Amino acid sequence: MNAKYLLALDQGTTSSRALLFDLEGGLLGCRGQEFPQVYPQPGWVEHDPEVIWETQIATAKKVLADFNVNAGDVAAIGITNQRETVVLWDRRTGKPVYNAIVWQCRRTAPLCENLRNAGWVDVIREKTGLVLDAYFSATKIAWMLDNVPGLRARAEKGEIACGNIDTWLLWKLTGGRVHATDYSNASRTMLFNINNLEWDSEILAELNIPAAVLPVVMPSSHLFGETEADLFGQAIPIAGDAGDQQAALFGQACFSPGMVKNTYGTGCFLLMNTGDTRARSEHNLLNTIAWGVKGKITYALEGSVFVGGAVVQWLRDGLRLIETAAETEELATRVTDNGGVYLVPAFVGLGAPHWDMYARGTIVGITRGTSREHIIRAGLEAIAYQTRDVLESMRADSGVPLKALRVDGGAARNNFLMQFQSDCIQTPVERPANTETTALGAAYLAGLGVGVWSGIDEIGGRWSYERRFSSERNLDREYRDWQRAVARSARWAEM
Repeated sequence: MNAKYLLALDQGTTSSRALLFDLEGGLLGCRGQEFPQVYPQPGWVEHDPEVIWETQIATAKKVLADFNVNAGDVAAIGITNQRETVVLWDRRTGKPVYNAIVWQCRRTAPLCENLRNAGWVDVIREKTGLVLDAYFSATKIAWMLDNVPGLRARAEKGEIACGNIDTWLLWKLTGGRVHATDYSNASRTMLFNINNLEWDSEILAELNIPAAVLPVVMPSSHLFGETEADLFGQAIPIAGDAGDQQAALFGQACFSPGMVKNTYGTGCFLLMNTGDTRARSEHNLLNTIAWGVKGKITYALEGSVFVGGAVVQWLRDGLRLIETAAETEELATRVTDNGGVYLVPAFVGLGAPHWDMYARGTIVGITRGTSREHIIRAGLEAIAYQTRDVLESMRADSGVPLKALRVDGGAARNNFLMQFQSDCIQTPVERPANTETTALGAAYLAGLGVGVWSGIDEIGGRWSYERRFSSERNLDREYRDWQRAVARSARWAEM
């Protein structure tokens, strides 16, 4: 192989990024571009799919140009993406028929309540491994079909294509030749049966979604197709695709059952590898497909926290208490504790293990002595407490003691938060030498897909940590106070 590089496209909730790796998995460079969030109504969140595409292709071209890399030097492209966010577009023109509805959007909560009342909770959980919630793609698709004039008729005629963001990017990169997704992304739609690995006809019928709109489901490491030659000067193979959290699990080399990672992004997402069998949860966690590689499906337990790093964005852009996210570490350490203040960032409801669509953000314990620093610290602590909420359930479901928590994502660079996290869960926290593990996972999958590496064992030996945080104190009392605060946010916006 003459190629020297792998290109990862990391399409996230607030930005599109492109990262260039060498064939040893070393990060050479990253280029990113933020894009606007669209809030048509309270609780509604949308993105412009065309802007997603424009920012993603622009960053890909820029990182190649900045490092003088020609398309012929790139062995393959791997895609990783914000999950559950869904797009519908015209097959002939390639134009979206509506904005993408984002995973955070709560507009379909009433439809989920109708399904719940009709007895679909257990059916959904057994077939898809998911809880019945507006978080997932299925009810978003149904909403668009019901609310965009004429769309359902066009979908039934086969004129409309549908997919999560990975599918949209695959379509655009290949000039409409490829309408596909991978097992990990399919498992996030609430339409995919993770037992027989097929789109579920019973759920599709209940939601009145034509199967013709859905993509073909392929392994996560697989030759999906090639880019249009004029995008980069010549065609580049696309050989990796995984939802961002599954890609991070892969990038963290969590290849053995019981290994756990947490990504501190817009939300927090904890995944535990459960091997080739799904571990059914009794504590409101999700069963999901981690990846499909070399003919083998790997499953995972997952707990999703809707608002993780986004609480820092809110402190910056909403309350204007800080100018940059990096300030929070120093400001949080100006006070010795949170002053009794607890911030529950349930801005769009609460995810695992609560799954409360109607919870809303709460700050409790404010006194005349409460300062800006206390609120900032409470915001960071909330990220760690929500992580413990999920880990408590994960430990109970798996029966496996947690030896270490591997961490990545932007907020993982905050040393105060990582130390507090270790104290909170009484477990070492390991931050890898390369914290860009989501993109690295996509690059690894792409490399496997074109034969750069022979298998995952070759990849696993490359992982190492940059810093290990060990627990220094017990926070069980503070955690109980956190649980009291969560109880006060529960079902606040119930209709």
